[in-house]
Amino acid sequence: QVQLVESGGGLVQAGGSLRLSCAASGSIFSVNVMGWYRQAPGKQRELVAYITRAFGTNYADSAKGRFTISRDNAKNTVHLQMNSLKPEDTAVYYCNANIRTVINRPGTDYWGQGTQVTVSS
Repeated sequence: QVQLVESGGGLVQAGGSLRLSCAASGSIFSVNVMGWYRQAPGKQRELVAYITRAFGTNYADSAKGRFTISRDNAKNTVHLQMNSLKPEDTAVYYCNANIRTVINRPGTDYWGQGTQVTVSS
């Protein structure tokens, strides 16, 4: 069994910062791409940022220049530092990771339970 557990959401005023964290645990052989998605009420889930095992990164246009994704391969954790937050960043943020549990088999996508981020104006 593999679990992704997120932490760090909350309520913040516009212009403030939050740091989200996600830890993968369980029967893990290796963790490949890790990322953050978000879903606002009435909208589809969208990619915020992802980071490869080799630390390559990709950001949604809305996150560029404000958010920074990082990871610790030894701890199987991924973080999202969010600065200059805007009300439109309000959403449930989900951690995603592609995890290989068995050697020589493809990885499987796992999701966290989500953490609420609310930015007040």
